[in-house]
Amino acid sequence: MESLHKLKQRIVECRKCPRLVGFRESVARTKRKQFMDWDYWGKPVPGYGSHDAKLLIVGLAPAAHGGNRTGRVFTGDKSAEFLFKCMYDVGLSNQPNSHSLDDGLLLKDSFMTPVLKCVPPGDKPKSEELKNCLPYFDSEINLLRNIRCILALGKIAFDGCLKFWRKRYDIRVKDYPFRHENVYKMPDGKILIGCYHPSPRNVNTKRLTHQQMVSLLKMVKRLAGVS
Repeated sequence: MESLHKLKQRIVECRKCPRLVGFRESVARTKRKQFMDWDYWGKPVPGYGSHDAKLLIVGLAPAAHGGNRTGRVFTGDKSAEFLFKCMYDVGLSNQPNSHSLDDGLLLKDSFMTPVLKCVPPGDKPKSEELKNCLPYFDSEINLLRNIRCILALGKIAFDGCLKFWRKRYDIRVKDYPFRHENVYKMPDGKILIGCYHPSPRNVNTKRLTHQQMVSLLKMVKRLAGVS
């Protein structure tokens, strides 16, 4: 069976979606003013974390000047800044920040991955692009043999998780509506939990607060069996 390391190599080399390839590479060339001294990653961004993880945290896609710059999802952007403060507060990470690949970040019994490995224009992927990327996401879940709980950050990530189970079981999507803090026991015994995406829009409008996120992560830890 393929290893997570070999899967990572396949993901990084992927060029299946011309629109995404063109956009991610364009962003990497033009850069953002405050990051002009960075050598942008500009490639697909695979998941990272503990290979023995009990908890899988799923996002939408790398941020244009976050993961697409740093090479790691939820790294170097405002969403990461909020998320890792919360994860650190509940003991899911060893530090409250996620800035770069060499920043020393470690996840406790957790693995993070985007359902779409490349940054899409306007953060709006096309259905065909999500379909092209789904086999990579499926492989990550299959290789993470100890996963007990999946936390989906946002509806697109949540829907991507449901597609994983739809390929294997006779389930109806309408029976699993996306709502913040909704908890579902899936046919294989894993638990799926919905969560608002920790985007600046949700955080700045107080749709998702630090207290709400910490409370949810504590519940997720308990359901995943993370001490």
